[in-house]
Amino acid sequence: MILYLHGFRSSPASAKAQLLAQAMQARGLAQQWVCPQLPPSPRHALDLARHIVARAQAERGLDTATGLTLIGSSLGGYYAGCLAEQWGCRAALLNPVVYAARDLATQVGTHTLYHSDEPFTFLPEYVDELADMAVGRPAQPQRYFLLAATGDEVLDWHEMTDWYAGCKGRVIQGSDHGLSDFGQWLPEVLDFALDRPAPGR
Repeated sequence: MILYLHGFRSSPASAKAQLLAQAMQARGLAQQWVCPQLPPSPRHALDLARHIVARAQAERGLDTATGLTLIGSSLGGYYAGCLAEQWGCRAALLNPVVYAARDLATQVGTHTLYHSDEPFTFLPEYVDELADMAVGRPAQPQRYFLLAATGDEVLDWHEMTDWYAGCKGRVIQGSDHGLSDFGQWLPEVLDFALDRPAPGR
């Protein structure tokens, strides 16, 4: 199963999520694709992800170590990193937030979603939630795939590559925070996400 975690102000309607969903459908794997709308509260967002995975474990016997890959973009990349360390699963990170409490502290207030203009409020306590869920650097770098764009206008790609040193993936010269050229890199991300390692690898 692939669980996609979108970024701040984003949604399942994002270009990257749509491209991945289409690619999974083309491979006959639509039932293995899950991309929920995440709530503004980071704690509630992780609770939702945990509920989705727990349901898949109960209904389909999902083994998180061998049958689950998280794909996270921006803030969703931070969530994916936190959950991957807890579950021991694979994670593909697309221009991920590394220091979430620091970076999202500037976003306290009311915003609208990119794809619907629906308003939501990012509360001051959400910054504390981000700090509370922080984990250390990857214990097993081989379980991670990083796409970091040098042209990211929101986040520092140097911080991404430093935090995820030793992980698979690539540094993209240019591009932007939203990875507007994601279609070029999608096959590589999906190949990583669909690899099913043997237990203990």
